[in-house]
Amino acid sequence: MNKFDLYSRRRLVNALSLTISVLAMGFGLFWLCWILLTLLSHGLPALTSTIFTQMTPPPGSSGGLLNAIWGSLMMTVLGTLIGTPIGILAGTYLAEFGNRGWMAPITRFINDILLSAPSIVIGLFVYEIYVVNVRHFSGWAGALALAILVIPIVIRTTENMLRLVPSTLREAAAALGAPQWKIINFVTLRAARAGIITGVMLAIARISGETAPLLFTALNNQFWSNNMDQPMANLPVVIFQFAMSPYEDWQHLAWAGALLITLSVLTLNILARVLFRQSATTH
Repeated sequence: MNKFDLYSRRRLVNALSLTISVLAMGFGLFWLCWILLTLLSHGLPALTSTIFTQMTPPPGSSGGLLNAIWGSLMMTVLGTLIGTPIGILAGTYLAEFGNRGWMAPITRFINDILLSAPSIVIGLFVYEIYVVNVRHFSGWAGALALAILVIPIVIRTTENMLRLVPSTLREAAAALGAPQWKIINFVTLRAARAGIITGVMLAIARISGETAPLLFTALNNQFWSNNMDQPMANLPVVIFQFAMSPYEDWQHLAWAGALLITLSVLTLNILARVLFRQSATTH
């Protein structure tokens, strides 16, 4: 085979691969656009001011999603506050001290399992260790389940971002006589701050739409509640229940709730990508 035939063959293989890739991308974008258009066409008409001012209604009555929105915010914020410090500390240990010893490889292995574990398994786990023992559903159980979902994402992001910090910064700080804890606190963590925040925002985007863990932990509540020790309304479970109901007014509320979650997750992902890009540019 001469050089011309080899060049022609490579061009043919390249064109074929590019065509298949473009077709695959178009296939995925087609379904994504269809889903988004369906969500917008059903969700926008239902997205009225009453969504943010009234509670979830009984069948045949008008109402909104105020209690579900509030419950989701409370459990998401608490889950993030519980899981983020654990994730950052564990990720810092893996990045700064994980090159020696047996604990770091085991931690990475367990973290990989948690990253790929179905969320319903996390919900069943929290149900077994918490809900069964206290004998009632509660917002605390929901926040705990969401925190367990936050931890592995923050661990992985924190470790990766700290490993991107140049070793010369650590060496320069050590040459000035700074102890290791100061180097970690005032050099590496500050240099990786934008990337770590990005990981936290991605974790919030992940847990904000989770339904399965909350079905087994927080359950639902038709009324406004600030008591985290009682069942608490939340958007994912309300969407699931209303979408499966035969009542048209509930179905409209389900579409509105789905649109709210989609817009919030989209916003968080855009902000996370912007922060990550700024962090990458800085490095």
